[in-house]
Amino acid sequence: MAEDPDEREPDYRFTLANERTFLAWMRTSMALLAGGLAARELVGPFEVRGARTALAVAAVTLSLVLALGSLVRWRRVQRAMRRSEPLPHPLAAPVLAIGVATVAGAVALLVLLA
Repeated sequence: MAEDPDEREPDYRFTLANERTFLAWMRTSMALLAGGLAARELVGPFEVRGARTALAVAAVTLSLVLALGSLVRWRRVQRAMRRSEPLPHPLAAPVLAIGVATVAGAVALLVLLA
């Protein structure tokens, strides 16, 4: 994969750690996908019409964003390691935290309204 003459093969332990991190993000993405499907199909209706669908769409959208973001992150970290550059800041982490907090707040509000 090292095509650039300025790139070198990183220590395999760092490559494997980067891969494990990617797989952890993917597991989280799949959990959000499963949660979105469960919210739509298994949760009873709320007082607010369309709330289940909105929560499901929010969870599935977070899943999509996280899956794509984790791939981009994995590639950026791998490239940085090959070039002996500082690691890039994780963009997906704050997006995921804000997204999950927003969905959790919406669920809490819907439960209180029921």
